[in-house]
Amino acid sequence: MAKATREAYGETLAQLVAENPKIVVLDADLAGSTKTAMAKKVAPERFFDMGIAEADMIGHAAGLAASGYVAFASSFAMFATGRAWEQIRNSVAYPHLPVKVCATHAGISVGEDGVSHQAIEDIALMRVISGMQVYVPCDAAETAAVIRYVASTKDPCYVRLGRSAVDDVYHSEADVNVLKANVIRQGHGVVLFACGLMVQSALAAAEMLKADGIDLTVVDVCAIKPCDEDGIVKLLAANDTVFTAEEHSTIGGLGGMIAELASEKCPRPVYRIGLQDVFAESGAAKDLMHKYGLDGEGVAAFIRNRLK
Repeated sequence: MAKATREAYGETLAQLVAENPKIVVLDADLAGSTKTAMAKKVAPERFFDMGIAEADMIGHAAGLAASGYVAFASSFAMFATGRAWEQIRNSVAYPHLPVKVCATHAGISVGEDGVSHQAIEDIALMRVISGMQVYVPCDAAETAAVIRYVASTKDPCYVRLGRSAVDDVYHSEADVNVLKANVIRQGHGVVLFACGLMVQSALAAAEMLKADGIDLTVVDVCAIKPCDEDGIVKLLAANDTVFTAEEHSTIGGLGGMIAELASEKCPRPVYRIGLQDVFAESGAAKDLMHKYGLDGEGVAAFIRNRLK
């Protein structure tokens, strides 16, 4: 069943606030879009609409976290990470407070909202902050598992969520270990690490590449930081050619993490699929994903051309 990861976030958060009186929810005047409105219905006394003021929202979240609460703070990814970066670094990460920044509408799949709302730098921005955990779930079940996991930790966390509905990769939350690099399709010789909705693009590409005799291993990497270092290194060692795919800049995100790990632990050429140091533009999400080579067809073409 196709469902947006932001929808699964709202549903899981509503369950958590019902279960745990120490969870509070903050939003930047976007509760309908981020789906935190679901949590508001369950516990309105623990929901705080901070208005269009992400920096202020993070400051309040830090104060609540310092007072013994687990604070979930949501806005669009562009503003949750970009506008409030200083507050996340200094007020959340530096004192190591349990604030969970759960940002929706990431990547170019926000479509017609245009470049001003298309966050393609957010993984890099959060990954570089000391002590900040970073997760990019690919479907509804993985999102539910991630949200439950981050709610149980005392660490600051960033969870990247999407606007558009995506097909299921996992059957249930119980199937997912969000801390592991999960092999979704076993192939031979060529491996593709993907995160978020690019997992679905990777699976589609794998089917297309079979006709070329390319047997692609597809790996879902939800945990960008801390990553499953042992699991990833084993996959690097087992494959001659390595690709990464993310709906993000190829600089500083999943591709950067895999390349850094390969350079230190298991040298391999790493070819990164994503936004190649460019901005996109306003347009339908499907059209943008195709234009920038992020759909199954584009991923297959990139891999096919590199292997030639």
